[in-house]
Amino acid sequence: MNEMVHPPIDTSAPRPPRTLDDTGLEIVLMRDILLKTMFRRSLTSLFDVAEALCINAPLAQELVDLAREQNMIETLGSRSASTSAEQRYQLTETGKTRALDALTQSEYYGALPVPLEQYWKQTAKQQIGDAVISQERLEKSMSHLVLPAGMLDRLGPAVNSGRSVLLYGPPGTGKSSISNGIRDALGDNIYVPQFLEYAGQVISVYDPIVHTLTKSNASEVGGLRAANAFDPRYFLCRRPSVMTGGELTLDMLDLNYNTVSRTYQAPLQLKATGGVFIIDDLGRQSEPPQALINRWIVPMEASFDILSLQSGQKFMVPFDTLVIFSTNFAPSEMFDGAALRRIYYKIKVDNPNREDFIKVFVKTSRHYKIQPDEKIMTYLLKEKYPEQNNMYANYHAPFLIDQVLSICDYEGLERKLTPELVDRAWENLFLNE
Repeated sequence: MNEMVHPPIDTSAPRPPRTLDDTGLEIVLMRDILLKTMFRRSLTSLFDVAEALCINAPLAQELVDLAREQNMIETLGSRSASTSAEQRYQLTETGKTRALDALTQSEYYGALPVPLEQYWKQTAKQQIGDAVISQERLEKSMSHLVLPAGMLDRLGPAVNSGRSVLLYGPPGTGKSSISNGIRDALGDNIYVPQFLEYAGQVISVYDPIVHTLTKSNASEVGGLRAANAFDPRYFLCRRPSVMTGGELTLDMLDLNYNTVSRTYQAPLQLKATGGVFIIDDLGRQSEPPQALINRWIVPMEASFDILSLQSGQKFMVPFDTLVIFSTNFAPSEMFDGAALRRIYYKIKVDNPNREDFIKVFVKTSRHYKIQPDEKIMTYLLKEKYPEQNNMYANYHAPFLIDQVLSICDYEGLERKLTPELVDRAWENLFLNE
C-alpha cells in the first residue's frame, strides 16, 4: 500500500494564532478594532467578522464573546429556525459609542496588525541573504542583455552576499537594466504583513505597487485560508523590489503619518524588507548624494533602521534589504571615503566595445522583428560612429531602430532600416552644436 505523500512544510511560514495571546496584541486594541470593523462595515456574521479581522472563527468568537460580556455586542439570533444556523450579532448603543470614540483615536479597522516584535522573528526566517541566486538563474534573468565578459562573475557574489552594490559608469550602458535583472533573479517568495503594530499604532506595510501576490495567495485574498495554512494577517508575495530615481527625497525614508486616518504608511525601505531597493540615477535627486548615503550607513551595517512616531518616540525596525545604487557620476566626486568604504561592491558598467555593440544591435533588431542588415551595420560603423569618436552605447540601437520604425509607420514605408532613415534618426541621437 502506497504511503500518502505530504507536501513539504514551509518552515518560514508564520504560524496562525491559535489563541488571542498568540496574536501578540493587547485585548483592548483587538476589541476596539473588532467594534470599529463591525461598525464601519455593518457586519453581523461571525464568518464575515473572522474574514475581516484575518483570524480564524474560534478567535473571532472569543473576541465577540468578550465584547458581549462588556455589553458592547448583542445577539440578533440566527438567520433561520435551524439550530445549526449561524448566529448574527450587532453593536449595542454602548458598543457604537465605544466604536465612535475609538475611531476618533484611529480610523483604522480591518485585519489585525502584526506586532513589530513578531515581525522581527519572521524577518529572520526569510532574510535576503538566504535567497541564493544560482549562476544559471542570474544568466537567465540577464539573457536579454549583452554584458561585458566577466560582469556576471562579479555580480553573482555581490547579489548573494545581500550587501550593498554600487553600479557606476557612463549613461546608457544598461545599469538600470542590470538592476532589474538582479531583481528578477530573486525567484522565491516571502511573507509580508498587511499591517504592523507598535505602541498601539498601526503601520501599513503591504503595498500592491511593491508587493506581487503569489497566484495561490491572490486567489485567497478576501477569504479565509485553511486552518493549517500560514497566518492570514500576512500575504505570500514574491520578494519585493522598490525602484526610485530622481524623485527620491529623505522624507520618503521616514514613516508617513496620515492625519485623517491617524495611521502610518511604512517607508520605502521597510516595504522592501527581504527584497531589493534600487536607487537609480543617484546624483539627480534634490538631496545631495552624500546626505542620501549617510541615511543608509547605519542600516546597511547594523541591519536595523530607526523610525520615529509623531510623538517623537523612536523605535527599531528590521533592515534586511539588498541596496543597489546606480549612477552616471564619478563616485569619488559624490561621496567621501567613509561612505565609499561602506558600500561593499563597486562595479563599473562601461560602454560596449565594437563587438559587443554589434551583438546589441543584432539582438535589438530581432526584438523589433527586423532582419539584421549587415549593410546598415557597416554603414553605422564606418560612416556614422567615426563622427563620434567611435563611442558606442547600449541604448543607441533601440533608440535608432525605434525612431526609424516611427518614421516608416508615419510615412507608410516598409518597416526596414535604410541609410537615409538612419541619418534622420541619427539627428535625434546626437546634438549638432
